[in-house]
Amino acid sequence: MDLKTWIGWYEKIIEDFKFDPLADMEAAEYLNDFLQEHENIKVDMDELPHNDKFIIFGAGPSIKKHLKFLKEDFDLGVFTMIAADGATTALLEESILPDIIVTDLDGNIDDIIRANKAGSFVVVHAHGNNLERLRFYLPKLRNILGTTQTPPIGDLHNFGGFTDGDRAVFLAVELGAKLIILAGMDFGDIITKYSRPQISEKTEKADKIKRLKLEYAKKLIDWIMENEDVKIYNLVEAKLLKG
Repeated sequence: MDLKTWIGWYEKIIEDFKFDPLADMEAAEYLNDFLQEHENIKVDMDELPHNDKFIIFGAGPSIKKHLKFLKEDFDLGVFTMIAADGATTALLEESILPDIIVTDLDGNIDDIIRANKAGSFVVVHAHGNNLERLRFYLPKLRNILGTTQTPPIGDLHNFGGFTDGDRAVFLAVELGAKLIILAGMDFGDIITKYSRPQISEKTEKADKIKRLKLEYAKKLIDWIMENEDVKIYNLVEAKLLKG
């Protein structure tokens, strides 16, 4: 997605969620300044694993079932695997290390740090609601690529995307994807502890804001399917195609 197209989406997102674009810019400036001051921990796009086959893992209620299917029926070694934020925890529980984690740092941060130390690249996103998390957690990470939802500055990238899940799909396209399988990405009204570690039960009904975020994620992935040269399947469709 080119920047002009994304800005059109971003302006609608700001309107719908009542976000402050100045707060987004402040967080972006902080992330950029941090990466420029810590050259040893940042990475460039060409350092991330490029491939034509990707699996994107979301933190929806189907994630555990989908991981079981994948381990039984797919050669995971041919895919670049991207975890959207809290899905990292579900993968580690199955002894799967994602190649890349796309996060705004509100998943289980201990597991994100653990995966990062084990070799996962971390694509850290700056927005107006996570400035304090950026300040606290960035020093604990390495192999970081920075992203923003504002016009990009300095070392930051903006290849489109709003939630961790759909940003992961946009990232895969940037890295050469021609086939993307979506696992644990349900776009429904149920959230899990993988997505929101602070909830008391394993699953919970999504609130109004979360439902709207999932609606945007689905719309943005639909846009990719219509406008980019890539085939995207949910895991059930992929299993049927595989036979």
